[in-house]
Amino acid sequence: MLIWINGPFGGGKSTNAALLHQQLEGSVMIDPEDVGFLLRKSLADHPSRQRDFQDYPMWRTLVAGVCTEMDRHTTGGPVIAPMTLLRREYADEIFGLLQRAGVSMHHLLLHAHSDIVRARIETSMEFPDSEERSERVRAFRRRKLADYEQAYAAWLRRSAEVIDTSALSPGQVADQALAILRRP
Repeated sequence: MLIWINGPFGGGKSTNAALLHQQLEGSVMIDPEDVGFLLRKSLADHPSRQRDFQDYPMWRTLVAGVCTEMDRHTTGGPVIAPMTLLRREYADEIFGLLQRAGVSMHHLLLHAHSDIVRARIETSMEFPDSEERSERVRAFRRRKLADYEQAYAAWLRRSAEVIDTSALSPGQVADQALAILRRP
C-alpha cells in the first residue's frame, strides 16, 4: 500500500510522514523530491532542463516506478510518500501508473486555512544554521500558496481524503490519518 501525503508547501507533510512511519510497523518512507533532485543535478547544464522537476515526464514515471518497486519490495508495511502535487494531470498520471501496477493507495491531503499556512511558513526554519537559505525556502512556499489554493478549489479537495490541520497538533493529524488508513 502507498500513502501519498499531499498538501501545501510547508503544510506538515514531512512531519506527518515521519509520525506515520513511527507508528506503522514495516513502513518505509520515499521522498519523490529526491528523484527530482537527481534529475535537476543530472540535467543542470542541459538545454532541456526544467525549472520545476515535476514538469519532466520522466520524473512522474520514475516516481511511480520507485513507489511501485518499494511497495513490491517491502511487502510488510506501507510506503509513505510526502509530496505536493498541484497539477491534476500530473497526479492523474502518477496515480494511474500506480493503479495499473496494482499498488493500492491512499491519497491524504493535509489542508489548513491559508492564513494558518502563511503563519506556519513565516515561522519555519528549514536550515537553523542559515537564515538566508531558510528565507529562500519560505519565499518559495509563499509563492506556491496561491497555486495550492487554486488546486484545492478546483480538484484536490474532491480527489483526496482531507484532514483539516488548522487546529490540530502534528500528533492529532497523525491520529486522524491512522483512523482513515484503518477504515475498511
